[in-house]
Amino acid sequence: MSEFINNREYRQKVLKEIIMELHHGKSVDEVKARFEELIKGISPTEISEMEQALIMEGMPVQEIQNLCDVHAAVFKGSIEEIHRPQKPEEIPGHPVHIFKLENRKIETLVNDRIKKHIEEYGSAGSDESIKLLTEDFKKLWEIDKHYSRKENLLFPFMEKYGITAPPKVMWGVDDEIRAAVKDILKALTQDGNNRAEIVQKAGEACNRITEMIFKEENILFPMVLDTLAEDEWLKIQEASSEIGYCMVEPSSKWQPVKVNVEQKAKSEGEQPAHDGYVKFDAGILMPEEINAMLNTLPVDITFVDKDGYVKYFTQGKDRIFARPKTIIGREVKNCHPPASVHIVEGIVEDLKSGKKDNEDFWIKMGSRYVYIRYFAVRNDKGEFLGTLEFTQDIKPIQEITGEKRLVSEG
Repeated sequence: MSEFINNREYRQKVLKEIIMELHHGKSVDEVKARFEELIKGISPTEISEMEQALIMEGMPVQEIQNLCDVHAAVFKGSIEEIHRPQKPEEIPGHPVHIFKLENRKIETLVNDRIKKHIEEYGSAGSDESIKLLTEDFKKLWEIDKHYSRKENLLFPFMEKYGITAPPKVMWGVDDEIRAAVKDILKALTQDGNNRAEIVQKAGEACNRITEMIFKEENILFPMVLDTLAEDEWLKIQEASSEIGYCMVEPSSKWQPVKVNVEQKAKSEGEQPAHDGYVKFDAGILMPEEINAMLNTLPVDITFVDKDGYVKYFTQGKDRIFARPKTIIGREVKNCHPPASVHIVEGIVEDLKSGKKDNEDFWIKMGSRYVYIRYFAVRNDKGEFLGTLEFTQDIKPIQEITGEKRLVSEG
């Protein structure tokens, strides 16, 4: 049997069969042994390549997502033999080190507080137990920052190296966990809430979060540590604070061993290439003036070129949606959760084809009323150059009444 297991095509065929067995209702325990035999002697990276090949063949990401729990169940017994501890993750300030510190905080919250309070709430359902569990899940929502950094900072570099299947699968699970936390918080605030249902959903959410921690630390992190270069980790570190951290605040910055080429150029006084004026249809401006003007506008602007790659975004003081610099050069379809990719692709296709010149949406986000507009950008010949996303909080505008004819004091 071993000679067949070493055959990549055969492994690919078996992996597909296992996924379909899960699709047709088999449990993790029922397919675990077969999967364990399949992956003997190969690394998580090769497994991800096999999954990626299945996606390229047309298998939906959601089907491969079903394999996540099998990964975790099998690797719990064998992953330590495959991956020895990596030095970077032990260095304070390194992005992976921070991710792991956050995971320890999440585990402590889940195991020491939430599980205890779920049990108390299930037994008594008192106002105090509801209050404690609500506070727990509000704190747990900080996990959104952990997942956002993973999705917006790690995943772009993985895609750069052709690793696309694991990010798509993991992002889908992240979104399911986010949705579960929101649903539980909403249910806890409702009068006459269904206690048994909340207890069940809260327990399931805790289990999924714990499984995701395992998948990150035994599959994702070893993969990116083996793949990304030091300069790339430095860029991830620099962009991390723009999104924020989950239950921790880094006390130190990680310093790479190698010299960062971009930083070296700056320190040696090299001037940017764009040191002249930029000529427009009606006037000329310096690059510094253009950048400052666009960042001063009370709106978020993002430009995606005609080939679907993010090329630019403004960096105003109060952005509505986080935009780390690592998305520059990334395909726009990879900047969105798998569940909403088809919407984004549909908008871009309608604008590119000329079917539409713009598409508008408006959504409520906490205290904000966000107006999102997409425009087709064309040159004077009508040729499509790309898509402009224009986002604005219109609530202050809606609240305007009467007239204002005098200058405000102060």
